[in-house]
Amino acid sequence: MPDFLQLSGKAFLVFGVANRKSVAWSVAKSLEEQGATVLYSVRSEARKQSLAAPLAGKPVFVCDVEDEGAAGRLAGEVAAAGFGTLHGIVHSIAFANYSDGFRPFHETRRADFLQATAVSAFSLVEVARAFKPHLAPRASIVTIGISSLLVTPGNYGYMGPIKAALESAVRFLAKSFSADSAVRFNAVGAGPLKTSASAGIPGYVESYLYAEKLTFRKKNLETQEVANAVLFLLSERSSGVNGTTLVVDAGLGSNYFDQEIIRLAMRAPAVPGRTPNLKAPNAK
Repeated sequence: MPDFLQLSGKAFLVFGVANRKSVAWSVAKSLEEQGATVLYSVRSEARKQSLAAPLAGKPVFVCDVEDEGAAGRLAGEVAAAGFGTLHGIVHSIAFANYSDGFRPFHETRRADFLQATAVSAFSLVEVARAFKPHLAPRASIVTIGISSLLVTPGNYGYMGPIKAALESAVRFLAKSFSADSAVRFNAVGAGPLKTSASAGIPGYVESYLYAEKLTFRKKNLETQEVANAVLFLLSERSSGVNGTTLVVDAGLGSNYFDQEIIRLAMRAPAVPGRTPNLKAPNAK
């Protein structure tokens, strides 16, 4: 069926393009390939300048969501620039301060936690509120989460609870907006990706390679695969999906007892200070 997603001629605002490796970049380029108009929001003038070449001729706005009121100012600027109704918004923003190195979760500093929450989770609420008058009746807002909130990777630290807050905010926004609109809110729960943002997570390379072995296909996600899911949720083809998280992880979350992983784990050197018991129950 031609133009299955029916995105052509519609306008979307995309937050979070940092470079060509960004999820937001893949989403924006895919939207444009479908004939949609994309408005870009970046966090600083410096970022805007760094993207001057790849985004030449595109409408690019600056919005640092850490600043209170920034989303409202952006909504005014977008309207003043002649972009009226938006058919969707992509919220692909996250930040955690690891500049002083990794800390155990119980040593998380209040300032770091609140900053990361404001940028990574509450900004979705502020953006939704600011742009509510500018959204099409059946607009769709999509954010990027993580594939599982039940796992506790030590090197992800306080971002785990913050991503949980983001996912919860999706549900509450979907409920809140439903009182007087048909605007939908959903999240894509992405598995590990090769992005510039992930490169800043301590020990991420090892985690990424481990996750790859847990996928059914023994190959991690491509950023484009996440973008494809986002486009589906932005389109009317997902009209029955609201307030939920679409997990895109190539089977990672269902393959804990993969035989290859078990074999490698049983052959691994013992952890200092821990004596593993590799005998089966009742073994002689």
